[in-house]
Amino acid sequence: MQAIEITRFGTPDVLQLVRRPIPQAGPGEVLIKVTASGVNRPDVFQRQGHYAPPPGASDLPGLEVAGELVDGDFGGDNPFGLKRGDAVCALLAGGGYAEYAVAPLPQCLPVPSGLSLVEAAALPENYFTVWSNVFDRGRLGRGEGGSHETLLVQGGSSGIGVTTIQLAHAIGHRVFATAGSAEKCVACEGLGATAINYRTQDFVHEAHRHTDGRGVDVILDMVAGDYIPREIDALAEGGRLVFIATLGGSRAEIDAATIMRRRLTLTGSTLRGREVAFKGAIAVQLHEKVWPLLEAGTIRPIIHQVFPAAEAARAHALMESSAHIGKLVLQW
Repeated sequence: MQAIEITRFGTPDVLQLVRRPIPQAGPGEVLIKVTASGVNRPDVFQRQGHYAPPPGASDLPGLEVAGELVDGDFGGDNPFGLKRGDAVCALLAGGGYAEYAVAPLPQCLPVPSGLSLVEAAALPENYFTVWSNVFDRGRLGRGEGGSHETLLVQGGSSGIGVTTIQLAHAIGHRVFATAGSAEKCVACEGLGATAINYRTQDFVHEAHRHTDGRGVDVILDMVAGDYIPREIDALAEGGRLVFIATLGGSRAEIDAATIMRRRLTLTGSTLRGREVAFKGAIAVQLHEKVWPLLEAGTIRPIIHQVFPAAEAARAHALMESSAHIGKLVLQW
């Protein structure tokens, strides 16, 4: 099969098209003939040498794919009744940049009706991440603010951002999102958020201004670093700050007394190294609560550009530029 290999750590040009043996599915796993592969920021970190695959995972980048089930073990945990020939999208721990990929069966979901395989490849990494962090860890809608809780998304025009805005808005929450240009702010507004241009506006001030001084209940943060003290200031009483990346650095000075006095929660997670059972449980929740919204067209994958798989380096260069709005996808 053809695959995209990280030949050495470095700039996007280290991604090269190579030939590899087709992987073999083990117990509880399935083999997918890949039509499209999602491109994500962790792929960039892996290429740079900053995010090693978990033990046992493929060394190839790629955390999500969509395609056809062609082989594997269908006799174990199979909540959606999947079988050979079915169109699926899947969350992987690695190996997605290839014509064939192996995935644990519980991490595979049927492609939502009405979506193409290219569109479906843009779903798993974002939706698993958002559901786990915003609704499970962040408890949006289940905190002190109840069903009227508000959400601030840092990086609203990213793949994670456009997914979070749409999903929280569809469920009925007021959403705020930061972005770095007028074009990106317009895109966030079009998806249901009140946009905040972080280059010209102070998100702490705007969070309080739009909530009558209360602050927001949940913040989904990909930046961390010196954003953290400001985000604490932007939270409402009982608010939750959820980290999913540290693009601005992993360290900050915080006031523990403020956290105690205002009953705040600081939490976060990474998904890649979690056990199959954990990810499978998220898949079941997505199928029940999110897939109907996708099939109804209430929410949709936002794809900025589709690249031929051989041009993965161009996709990575675009992602590093942050000029995109939404997802980048490789097509085989």
